[in-house]
Amino acid sequence: MPPRRLLWANLIWTQAAWFAAVLGAAHGRPVLGSLPVLAGLGWHLATVRRPGPELRLVLCATLLGTLADAVPVQLGAVAYAHGQWNAALPPFWLSGLWAAFATSLNLTLRWLHGRPWLAALLGAVAGPLAFSSGVRLGGAQFVDAPLALGWLALEWALLLPLLCWLGQRLDGAAGPATVRAA
Repeated sequence: MPPRRLLWANLIWTQAAWFAAVLGAAHGRPVLGSLPVLAGLGWHLATVRRPGPELRLVLCATLLGTLADAVPVQLGAVAYAHGQWNAALPPFWLSGLWAAFATSLNLTLRWLHGRPWLAALLGAVAGPLAFSSGVRLGGAQFVDAPLALGWLALEWALLLPLLCWLGQRLDGAAGPATVRAA
């Protein structure tokens, strides 16, 4: 089990990164809003016991999440005002949020390991709620809310158990010496 201070640091950082990225995009400054994400990723990889597997987990989760979030963009169910380099993909800051989220898989979300049905249920509820909060803050817009929310519920119900499973296999945070000197 990782030390409590690392769990708290991860929880606080991922929430702060989410707000920074969403509000940065909402105010037309997606690059500025993404800086806390990048800084936190660097800190996370510098402090986990095995950064190699943890980096692979972050990259896998970022790729899977970005591809899954491309579906509502392709369907015309979601629109973004800032940060899209390619009209077929979600904005880069949203990919950064997937990377930040991946760091929680072996820390604050470790309790979901081995509980795929609970992860699916939590994902189906929490994923659309978080996205809706981002819409309310101005980071995105629903063009077709029922379609977008339906997809997001399915996406998260499938991805969260898969990402927890990947987290177990690419666990760079496990072990008694979880925190390295940064």
